[in-house]
Amino acid sequence: MDVDKIKTLIAFVGQSNVTELFVEEKGTAVRIFRNRDRHERAEASSPAGQPLVDAADGPIETGKSVQVKAPVFGIVHRAPSPNEPPFINVGDEVEEGQTLFIIEAMKVFNTISSPRSGRIARLSDLDGSEVQAGDVLAEIAI
Repeated sequence: MDVDKIKTLIAFVGQSNVTELFVEEKGTAVRIFRNRDRHERAEASSPAGQPLVDAADGPIETGKSVQVKAPVFGIVHRAPSPNEPPFINVGDEVEEGQTLFIIEAMKVFNTISSPRSGRIARLSDLDGSEVQAGDVLAEIAI
């Protein structure tokens, strides 16, 4: 693994909610982590080890709806693979914990789950596009 790639990985960890990253390539392993200071929130994880969206960087309640925001930067995918239907569409009823999106960043796939049960009222048109942490991906009417 070359130095430029390692620098890119370090930048990724520094700009995301990821606290630890392990990459192995051609017999070289790199572990990058950052310490959270005492003022930062603890990172929550699902049983699968995927980051959960929380009120600090994810859903924001606005009246009778909840905005689902991207917790990290990367490429947003509305479907599990290119030839499969999207996880959700406008008007769909969703359950709390249901997968809504996948955000790909540096070949790491982050599952974005529904923070609440409700109906998809609004959906961004960002499929396959780059998103920044904090970009609104969907709005769920509750």
